[in-house]
Amino acid sequence: MTTTTQKKTTRTSNTKTTSTQTKKISEDLPTNPFSFEVLELVSSQRTNAKKVELLQRYVDPSLKAIFIWNFDESLVSALPEGDVPYASTGEQNSFSGTVSDKVLDAVGKMQEMGSNSLGMNDQGQTTIRKEYNRFYNFIRGGNDGLSSLRRETMFINILQGLHPLEAEILILVKDKKLGTKYKITKEIVAEAYPDIKWGNRV
Repeated sequence: MTTTTQKKTTRTSNTKTTSTQTKKISEDLPTNPFSFEVLELVSSQRTNAKKVELLQRYVDPSLKAIFIWNFDESLVSALPEGDVPYASTGEQNSFSGTVSDKVLDAVGKMQEMGSNSLGMNDQGQTTIRKEYNRFYNFIRGGNDGLSSLRRETMFINILQGLHPLEAEILILVKDKKLGTKYKITKEIVAEAYPDIKWGNRV
């Protein structure tokens, strides 16, 4: 009996160690992670202090740009609110719906599979990290010389080149709805990045 009890105790101890190791590994994102990887990791934390710590660990100008577009009330999107239409008739023939529908469909399939990948086809040629310096084109006062058609086409082209979970972030941010998916508030962002100056941007 004594031997059996010791074995049970050992198993419990090993399980706890493995669980702790898994948790630690999950916080170590790859070099230059996707924005959605950072947002998912931060959003999953139970305390604001931990969220702030991880935002500081994975700080990047593209991440700050997302938060500024979403939370700064002085920035107004120059894009129409709601679903994003397709850029061309040819695209519509291959998928019935909007870019928003296509992105949400891909995201839904990933959630069903419990994976952030649907295979080679979901790995876009670009990332938010590479495209954030073009965000000014989609803000009122940023590049008012662009026609609405040109602006919307540029936005759609970026979305179509992104991983679906990255594209979803931009669709949410343009309507200032990032908080509907990720548990990250302006207060948490302001604490993590005190260098961000809010307001009077346009």
